[in-house]
Amino acid sequence: MAQGVKRTQRDYLLAFKLAVVDQIEKGELTYKQAQERYGIQGRSTVLVWLRKHGRQDWSQGASLRAQRSTTMSDIQPLTPEQRIKELEQQLDLMRQKAQFFEAFVHVLEQDYGVSLAKKRLGKSSRRPGSKG
Repeated sequence: MAQGVKRTQRDYLLAFKLAVVDQIEKGELTYKQAQERYGIQGRSTVLVWLRKHGRQDWSQGASLRAQRSTTMSDIQPLTPEQRIKELEQQLDLMRQKAQFFEAFVHVLEQDYGVSLAKKRLGKSSRRPGSKG
């Protein structure tokens, strides 16, 4: 193509897009280096390819993407301190979820009269056909 002609996404072959995405995901190039090396126009063209054809999950936040982008060979065993910190973060998240659900149940019971308490089966209320 002549210099100065604007290219569109359709001007690039799928095989080329996949090759560029692969190089970026392997860490051989950054997306900006790929744009410069291959003369790819547009600031977000390569980023669009990464989202569409890449192996990373782009639906979550940046911190989750950074955690998921490591390959199996890159994973190092955590030190006990790191593992404790990770478990404390998980515990804090679980506490927040539990607090949210308790508040939700409270609102259902108080404002809507819905009871979510489980009914317990006693010895006298066994299911028909069960032995014992």
